[in-house]
Amino acid sequence: MTEHTRPDEQTKEADRAAVDAPHTADEEPTAEEERAAEQARTSAETSEHYEEMAETGAAQQGEGRIP
Repeated sequence: MTEHTRPDEQTKEADRAAVDAPHTADEEPTAEEERAAEQARTSAETSEHYEEMAETGAAQQGEGRIP
């Protein structure tokens, strides 16, 4: 097991810069992928679970916190 280390100032600066950097997809979806996404159907159970997880995630405070 590795010992715990403390990040140096250069690492901290890189993390700060990454926070403000634009976050986008590596590449745009193709027209075929967009059509497939629009035509996809999910079950009511899947939709309900998605909503539940979105609400749970929105209420989280701090990285990795488990209520």
